[in-house]
Amino acid sequence: MEPLGLVAWPPEPIKTERLVLRESEARDRTAFVELLTSPEVNTYLGGPRPRDEVERQTPEVPERWPGSFVVELDGTMIGQILLRRATKHRPAAVGKADLGYLLLPQAWGFGYAGEACAAALDWFDGVLPGEPVVLATQTANVGSMRLAAKLGFIEVERFEAWGAEQWLGMRSPVTP
Repeated sequence: MEPLGLVAWPPEPIKTERLVLRESEARDRTAFVELLTSPEVNTYLGGPRPRDEVERQTPEVPERWPGSFVVELDGTMIGQILLRRATKHRPAAVGKADLGYLLLPQAWGFGYAGEACAAALDWFDGVLPGEPVVLATQTANVGSMRLAAKLGFIEVERFEAWGAEQWLGMRSPVTP
């Protein structure tokens, strides 16, 4: 995956009704380690990574690049939103912006993923108007499939990867 490129970064923090999307800070490192090592978070992402490996490889200020937002609730990181250029998925996705998100299990079930993704997509439409966005998820990930539909992603194709059926959806560009 490639960063978004020529986008002014970081943007001002994006505030929603309950959340703030912002650039990562050193205080977020523990939450990033938790995201990458959580068996629940990584159920549909090939499994968790070993904690010692993640601790060693995670810089003091993790994931600081254009398109990587910390999702903050009441001053604490609860997840991450990623918008980056797809380079691998499928031919239908290459070069398009790819939306990804991870939330800590204690933040599941409250609508935070939808709220954060919608805010990130609004920001994206403002800085790169007219560009489509893709989202890939395992078809077994019912919650992610539901969220993709709610955000306006339409199925482009299904394919096999990482030993499971994957779903690729595209959100048509919002014209300025």
